[in-house]
Amino acid sequence: MTALSRANVRTLSIAVFAGLVASIPVSNAVAAGREYVVPMANMSFGPIPTGLKAGDTIVFVNKDSVPHTVTARNHSFDLRIGPGQSRRLNLTKAGSYPIYCILHAPMRATITVGT
Repeated sequence: MTALSRANVRTLSIAVFAGLVASIPVSNAVAAGREYVVPMANMSFGPIPTGLKAGDTIVFVNKDSVPHTVTARNHSFDLRIGPGQSRRLNLTKAGSYPIYCILHAPMRATITVGT
């Protein structure tokens, strides 16, 4: 073999190896979670979904004519939602999260996130 052909073989070998590596499926990729909608109407939270898992998202929709908050008792999140607006809460960690509206004390619920 000449030096030129060895270089071509080496280049071809690297290209084939790179192609094989690129075709290996990634098995530890995080699957996209589900999305749930929770309305806030008549000065209360709508039903909080059950079976929530880390990676899921809750979209809180304020259907009242006054602002609301979705505030965690442990201060891990605090969404401010004006009338007719919505906000997304990405659930990243398993646990139980009591929530309330800072502006309306009777508005209380609990979000439970499994693994």
